[in-house]
Amino acid sequence: MAYSGKYTPTNPKKYLGDPTGIIFRSLWERRVFVYLDNNPNIIGWSSEEIVIPYVSPADNRIHRYFPDVFVKTNNKTMVVEIKPHSQSIEPKKKTKITKSYINEVVTYGINQAKWKSAKEYCLDRGWEFVVITEKELFGK
Repeated sequence: MAYSGKYTPTNPKKYLGDPTGIIFRSLWERRVFVYLDNNPNIIGWSSEEIVIPYVSPADNRIHRYFPDVFVKTNNKTMVVEIKPHSQSIEPKKKTKITKSYINEVVTYGINQAKWKSAKEYCLDRGWEFVVITEKELFGK
């Protein structure tokens, strides 16, 4: 089963960008795309069309962050990131430092840097930044 692919919107006029080039990188992203595409309260949306610079704690250099989704409703504008809950919380300290644990810490640190920059970017524009996990998607 493919966990990534091309998404073809049923309402291409709502898509703020090229509706022929929408790529989902997880089934969770696809689920959100279908919701946005079919929800009458969403007046426009896009995927990975916004670029936000951030400084990575891994190498202390500027990188480009492409948030998963940009959403416009009549009441607000949001930038949304879709991530597993495990990547949105600080890893628990382990007694044994493994490669897996180091990867978790680095991923968490990079995500925090991206999200801090995204919050500032959105605040400057009067938008909202939201991280959605399986808890919001599936109520788990």
